[in-house]
Amino acid sequence: MGAADRVLILRHADVVVTMDAQRREIADGAVVVNGRAIEWVGPSAELPVPWREAIASGSAEAMDLQGHVLMPGLVNTHHHMYQSLTRVVPEAQDAELFGWLSNLYLLWARLTPEMVRVSTQTAMAELMLSGCTTTSDHLYLFPNGSRLDDSIEAADAMGMRFHAARGSMSVGRSAGGLPPDSVVESEAAILADSERLIGRWHDASRYSMRRIVLAPCSPFSVSRDLMRESALLARSHGVSLHTHLAENDNDVAYSREKFGMTPAEYAEDLGWVGRDVWHAHCVKLDPAGIALFGRTGTGVAHCPCSNMRLGSGIAPVGAMRRAGVPVGLGVDGSASNDGAHMLGEVRQAMLLQRVGFGPAALNAREALEIATLGGARVLGRDDIGALVPGLCADLVAFDLRGVAHAGAGHDPVAALVFCQSADVSLSVINGRVRVRDGRLVGMELEPLLARHRALARDLCDAARHPHTA
Repeated sequence: MGAADRVLILRHADVVVTMDAQRREIADGAVVVNGRAIEWVGPSAELPVPWREAIASGSAEAMDLQGHVLMPGLVNTHHHMYQSLTRVVPEAQDAELFGWLSNLYLLWARLTPEMVRVSTQTAMAELMLSGCTTTSDHLYLFPNGSRLDDSIEAADAMGMRFHAARGSMSVGRSAGGLPPDSVVESEAAILADSERLIGRWHDASRYSMRRIVLAPCSPFSVSRDLMRESALLARSHGVSLHTHLAENDNDVAYSREKFGMTPAEYAEDLGWVGRDVWHAHCVKLDPAGIALFGRTGTGVAHCPCSNMRLGSGIAPVGAMRRAGVPVGLGVDGSASNDGAHMLGEVRQAMLLQRVGFGPAALNAREALEIATLGGARVLGRDDIGALVPGLCADLVAFDLRGVAHAGAGHDPVAALVFCQSADVSLSVINGRVRVRDGRLVGMELEPLLARHRALARDLCDAARHPHTA
């Protein structure tokens, strides 16, 4: 029996948060993992006899989780992992979106394949330690020989469930776009590489660990033709579509000036609505756009920390959910969030909605639902997001016995969100233990971080002193 087939029995968790159809929360709960899938969920006292015997015989590994909340792994629907190399860059600390991008494009033009690989693994380590088991990543510029393959191969080594979004930019400044011409690609090359990546890497099967997404970057960096052709290509191969939309007031003004449409009208005109599409941010999505997305099942990746950091505003998450819009959670890039802590993002999502719309706007359990089931729906998956027999064995446990949760035993589930955001104690992805006792399994984090620090320094030095690099 291989490691992936070994039975894992997690029992005596203070609470098991199932996110099943009844939203059961099971006190003194247990979950049986058999291979890649969840086999059984219920109270520890009702653990079936065969599994008790498996524990006694040593044919199953058992973990006792007293003091822990056990729940589905969190799902991150929007990220730019390469940006972990450019956190808190002084030139971009206090800018809104367009100014922030204009300053950082100059640094990102110096990215190398090694930088993509190392930043992907660093970002994934951060996500995994914060409770994330499935993530998307939107990589939209490929200088100096970089390819999406660099990110995918790095992700494979980390063991995360990964939706790799092949981003692109084709309209540079000389053509009225925002990015410098040096970081845009020809549209023929973009489409050819997109098709290559789908053929090489996409796995549409149930329990898939890797899927490809087509993701032209934004209305201000790609053409209408590329948006339309990407949608046709994606649908011919059954892959999802992703882009940025309606992120701030300038974004909306650009759409109105260049296209004579709101962002939502622009998306609809190009065929970018439907259950196979999700848009990042949508902070300024208007009521008509919300209704459109609700009717068509078009998803939204809500990124509260980034929206606050860049002063973009407060996304109308409540109105979206009431209209039936699928809403997931995203940490966004590490240069516009400066962190990638998924449970911390859940907390900020709850708090920011309350700032904008009152203390009842979003409760703790709703925020957790957005980060699990909501993310699964946005990514077009029905095999993750809940602890239900037959779904992927993606589970995380948080230890609530520390000082940050002292006195919060009245409601341990809400405590995950209201109290200081905890790091994960245990993470199981695809049936394999990836974090044990708060430490990544099978990899040394310190050498990775040392290399990441060196590359971050090299990247900024090369951009600021181009004639001496």
